[in-house]
Amino acid sequence: MIRSIVFFLAWLSVGVLTACSETNHQAQEAAGIKPFATLQEIMLSVIDPNVDPIWNSVSTIATKEGVIEKVPTTDAEWQTLRNHAIVLIEAGNLLQIPNRTVAVAGASTSIHPVELDPKEIEKAIQRNQKDFSEKAIGLQNAAKLALAAIEEKNPDALLKAGEKIEHACEQCHSTYWYPNDTKPLAWKSLGSKNINPTYAKLRNLSQS
Repeated sequence: MIRSIVFFLAWLSVGVLTACSETNHQAQEAAGIKPFATLQEIMLSVIDPNVDPIWNSVSTIATKEGVIEKVPTTDAEWQTLRNHAIVLIEAGNLLQIPNRTVAVAGASTSIHPVELDPKEIEKAIQRNQKDFSEKAIGLQNAAKLALAAIEEKNPDALLKAGEKIEHACEQCHSTYWYPNDTKPLAWKSLGSKNINPTYAKLRNLSQS
């Protein structure tokens, strides 16, 4: 009986030490993750170049000759979109790394004073890191819907996923970039959208 108890305690000790070792190892790995790019750089270099092709992949264009429906048709086009969706999903992980600078020193915001100063945005994110991370996860989840639609080669589902991606982006920007904007939030399908004018202007400026 005593031997059994001793054996159990020894086994338990090994288990605890192993768990502690793994936890410490994970903490050391996490401590080694240091953000390099600013949020602005991630948006311009990673998010925008990969989300725009998804948004533009399904559209209806009215011309003098009639209505043109644009959808991906070839395997190569679907594969390209899949690559964009994968990067967009991973971008959500980059956004969740804490203590990331919003913009380089001296950088100006797109439409200040409607949009907050970069330092103000940074402080707001630091005060609400959990909420900011949840919004980044919301972007990831929307991008995962796009990935599923792409793998199914379903243009209608891709269009709906694109709407959810845009909604996720707008929710984050309206909370942290221009929380004092009095313009109402509204969003419809990408074919006839009526999003926050401030967000629309931000996107137009980032692409110009």
